[in-house]
Amino acid sequence: MFYFMAGALSIYNIILIAAAVIPAVFLMIKVYRSDRLESESPRLLWSLVIAGILSSLLALVEEKIGGGILSLFVSEKSRLYDVLLYFVVVAVSEESSKYLLLKRHTWTHQEFNCQYDGVVYAVFVSLGFALWENISYVTSFGFSAALIRAVTAVPGHACFGVFMGVFYGLAKKCSNRGDLAGEKLFRRLSVIVPVLLHGAYDYIATMNNVPSGWYFAGFVGALFIVSYFLVGRMSKKDSYI
Repeated sequence: MFYFMAGALSIYNIILIAAAVIPAVFLMIKVYRSDRLESESPRLLWSLVIAGILSSLLALVEEKIGGGILSLFVSEKSRLYDVLLYFVVVAVSEESSKYLLLKRHTWTHQEFNCQYDGVVYAVFVSLGFALWENISYVTSFGFSAALIRAVTAVPGHACFGVFMGVFYGLAKKCSNRGDLAGEKLFRRLSVIVPVLLHGAYDYIATMNNVPSGWYFAGFVGALFIVSYFLVGRMSKKDSYI
């Protein structure tokens, strides 16, 4: 009986992990296949997924420290606390961690020779982050968490990655042309824009009233549509840099 229960538990955990992994893998394939000029090497892409996982661990530490400091100065029951928590502590910790690992692994890499590469790299790091975060959620809260996160959080991270990658690719293009002012501007935007989107996403998702559900659905829908449009546009207009 013990071995049967252990086997059943193991199979259940495998199903949960699969439910967490599949959405991320699907989105990775979609973005990868949209790279029409020059496909990136599997070795580089796997290193970016691992970088995303590491960034999630780094962000976790930053969030613990930031949340602890915030609670010392602002009441946890106030709206100001929620705004600072989601826009500053969570969003800044997660998106800056992704960017830090993204830049470390790709900025001077010889394969970074097309503008769309920035989108591919940022999305793979973001989905590596979401992949690990999703596994943690579903193993703690079950299959229902996997279903919810599959249609919200995982694509959400991918969308944040799309925006980060668009500006990151533009920054690299400016860098190669010697435009230091443009490089600096787009590098900043590659963090600031995802932070604002991520903060808004989390804040709206945690509002406890009926209209907020519609706000969240509208926000997520608009985010996905714009991101999908950006992926197609950046892919079609891709050029060597």
